[in-house]
Amino acid sequence: MSSIPSESVLAAAALASGLVQPSQLEYAYRVAKHRLSQVNSARNQAHKPSSEPSDALLAEILIEQDVLTLYQATQLSAGRTKLNLGPYLITDFVGQGGMGQVFKAVHKVMGRVCAVKVLPVHRKTPEALTSFIREIRLQAGLDCPYLVRAFDAGQDGNVHYLVTEFVAGMDLRKLVRKNGPLPVSQAASIIMQAALGLDYAHQQGLIHRDVKPGNILVTPDGQAKVSDVGLAGFAQNLLDDPRAGKIVGTADYLSPEQIRSPLDVRPVSDIYSLGCTLYYTVCAKVPFPGGDTQSKLKRHLEETPWHPRKFAPDLPEDFVDIIADMMEKDPQKRIPDAAEVATRLEPWAGSPDAVPVGRLGKSPWLPPPPPADAEATPAIEPQEDWQARQESSFSRAREHGATIESSWPQHETDTGHSTPPLPQTESTTSSAETKSTMSNGMLIGLALAVALPPAILIGAIIGFLIHRSFF
Repeated sequence: MSSIPSESVLAAAALASGLVQPSQLEYAYRVAKHRLSQVNSARNQAHKPSSEPSDALLAEILIEQDVLTLYQATQLSAGRTKLNLGPYLITDFVGQGGMGQVFKAVHKVMGRVCAVKVLPVHRKTPEALTSFIREIRLQAGLDCPYLVRAFDAGQDGNVHYLVTEFVAGMDLRKLVRKNGPLPVSQAASIIMQAALGLDYAHQQGLIHRDVKPGNILVTPDGQAKVSDVGLAGFAQNLLDDPRAGKIVGTADYLSPEQIRSPLDVRPVSDIYSLGCTLYYTVCAKVPFPGGDTQSKLKRHLEETPWHPRKFAPDLPEDFVDIIADMMEKDPQKRIPDAAEVATRLEPWAGSPDAVPVGRLGKSPWLPPPPPADAEATPAIEPQEDWQARQESSFSRAREHGATIESSWPQHETDTGHSTPPLPQTESTTSSAETKSTMSNGMLIGLALAVALPPAILIGAIIGFLIHRSFF
């Protein structure tokens, strides 16, 4: 390992984490050196001294070799060495749920890909911890193809986590934002599957209480699963729920009875929220857009949303009637159960893969690091800012004529703008100063020449002498 520069934060963190073996790192380093030499040779600059590969280039090669994921490389390059929670190795960041962050992970022994949901340390209040443990116990008893299954739970130091199946694809909210209003057949298929999942949960005595597009996951082949039961409560045991008596849910999808009397929530409340979700799916608009939370709650209680055909003129009237029946403000007039919702949507539902979902593009934001125990081994401190080191490495490569095309993410500064230009080398600075000085001298000479037309030659000589005096 002696050939790898000791100042490489990535190399030190990768070895300390155990994710990269010395032989793998040595191989990546040799490949990186070879690529740099090839670039120099192609530019007829082989005589120049070879530059050291940057951490960015090393990371790119380790990713190409499937040794690291992009997320892992990013965290290691920042000096973070703990990328596991118990036996689960973190491979990517999925998103933020109602109760905590969600990461993609793989079990070290079983090799099973899963999702790990963690309760942030800074939110570990007694109530949040109670709710989190409650979610773990609730999900442990669920086994339905239309609900996200729970596999495991554990604690790593002071970090509590829940392990569930990993659903590839994206949530319904992102799907609609990406593709716009969905066709009736696809919308009916997704909501029908969600209704079947809710029907199963209701039969187990559970109420979701936060049904919304963000909590319905859709795979690339059109399979749908309801997720995030962290806000659910036992229908028969609501008084033991730490959130009982509070308005729980998302304002755009709350049922009127959840707003009026949070203690009197029933399975039919999920039907209203699912109706609002179907409205959003075919219109790409929430039922009551605009305004603050209080105004939204008031409109759920008192107003009627715009007719869906205002946003989707081709919707069949019979299909619109299903949405209206799901969104009845009076629970007694609403579709009574999720099974009936599924039955009424079934004639409209196409096959699950009728319209490909596709995959979400790469996020422009830097993902957060995995949660770490406060007493865990400290991360390797970079000797200088990682981004500056990356830029400096590429700057050295450019000095030797190398142009590296990298897929490594180009991060932005806190101001939201691209990273500023690199500081110029000493030789380049001298060249710039030479040009600036020459310009000043010539300007003085030209000014004299204009002021004394007969003495143009004298003015030019004076300008030349001033220019020489600065050297």
